[in-house]
Amino acid sequence: MSDFQLSAIQSPFQRLRDLLGSEAPGAAPIDMTIGEPRHGFPAFAAEIVAQRSALFGKYPPIAGIAELRQAIAGWLGRRYGLAAGTVDADRHILPLCGTREGLVSALTIAVARTGADRAAVLMPNPFYQAYYAAALTSRVEPVLLSAGAATGFLPDLDALDPALLNRTAAFYLASPANPQGAVASEAYLERLIALAHTHGFYVFADECYSEIYQDAPPPGILAVAARMGGFERVLAFNSLSKRSNAPGLRSGFVAGDAAFLADYMKYRNVASPQVPVPAQYASAALWADEEHVEASRALYREKFAAAQQKLGSMPGYYQPAGGFFLWLDLSNFGGGEASAKTIWKGYGVKILPGAYLAQPDAGAVNPAKDYARLALVDPPAATRDALERLAVYLL
Repeated sequence: MSDFQLSAIQSPFQRLRDLLGSEAPGAAPIDMTIGEPRHGFPAFAAEIVAQRSALFGKYPPIAGIAELRQAIAGWLGRRYGLAAGTVDADRHILPLCGTREGLVSALTIAVARTGADRAAVLMPNPFYQAYYAAALTSRVEPVLLSAGAATGFLPDLDALDPALLNRTAAFYLASPANPQGAVASEAYLERLIALAHTHGFYVFADECYSEIYQDAPPPGILAVAARMGGFERVLAFNSLSKRSNAPGLRSGFVAGDAAFLADYMKYRNVASPQVPVPAQYASAALWADEEHVEASRALYREKFAAAQQKLGSMPGYYQPAGGFFLWLDLSNFGGGEASAKTIWKGYGVKILPGAYLAQPDAGAVNPAKDYARLALVDPPAATRDALERLAVYLL
């Protein structure tokens, strides 16, 4: 494994700690780096875990409890307008111990099912580090696709070389994107699915931020695939971490291609962790409830409105369609790393340099070097405080 590959999977948060060193914050610290929701774990779910605590003494079933699979199938149907029976809870859904676990290990199955000549996996650049780790684990080439402002912060599908697609095992796509918050349209998803069918690769759609949005709900890849005839070669990943403020529950799912999931379940039966049964019962209740999701979404909208008010006039500012990150262009301030140091030292706000979420392109230029990611996860008052401090520097 080369130094380049190792650097790509280094924690961006460790890199930030190394950058800031022992530098003291210039004010009471506010951390906007980690995408950890802080709106509070729903009390009703905590009560279910407590009520079912005796089940911590049982090994979880590999396919998950029926109640959880049925709750997920019901949510998918309601959320994306899928006709009854489109999603079969027994064939099309597999619970995961958080989606990161699935996003990494599922690539092993994609490589096995597509064949030894499939030596590449495609992913946007910048990207969620788990995608790259999956490529290294499965010993396939990670091919990074520029996802900058010029292409709407999504990879340009029409620019892809057919020869590359013919040796691709899987294509990772996050919508809403992490970190940029861009949302793939139905037409974009349809084009990607068509390419998967033509060239024989799998689409891994990371939809973990699907329930945090400003205006219209982001389209889902399963709904698009269903209209195109079925879920073949399409897998959607989602979790309760962002939707339900439950990152510590470690509860997610993958849904889609039934043949793929049948093989994946065999693999997970011997190689992967399972969600504890009490957490599965709590998860079923969370997927069945929208009230807590709507309340949390309202708080994010309030914070994005504050961001627009405080920072909207800075050059290059844009309001993301989904997710809970600001993706700020700091090219006028020396780029992401320089700004992170200055802002921490002068204002006590910790932000994440965009370069730590990307890799240099073919021209040895990191496409995210001028950017920084800011997570609007704190309560509104703390978020406004941070934004006011940032405005002093940025405006």
